[in-house]
Amino acid sequence: MTHGTAHPGGTPALRLTVLVGEQDGWHHKPLYAEIVHRAREAGLAGASVFRGIEGFGATSLIHTQRLLSLSEELPVAVVAVDTEERIRAFLPQLDELLAGGGLVTLDPCERISYPRTGDPAPAEGGRG
Repeated sequence: MTHGTAHPGGTPALRLTVLVGEQDGWHHKPLYAEIVHRAREAGLAGASVFRGIEGFGATSLIHTQRLLSLSEELPVAVVAVDTEERIRAFLPQLDELLAGGGLVTLDPCERISYPRTGDPAPAEGGRG
């Protein structure tokens, strides 16, 4: 096996980004957590939550972490990347969850996966 800088070929994918407020809830738990839970149940490849430090939305009010009294409505982004078919099949679940507000963006992208392997690192100084 050679270890070079070449990247494996990518596959077409769709990136789903769901923007909600940190305090938005769903049945006594954070909305972003429910989105991640449902994405897992739907079999999506993965989902991550990113907390914003500043932003504004439809209200045009700026929410920021820089104030002495920390804002309770910071932006949160839930991001998932999978095949277009899987992402689009997941969208109806968001219809229910985002009835109280939110924004969804879909972006075509290329997915390059680097699977974890159990291979040990090459020996120091070894030539092969």
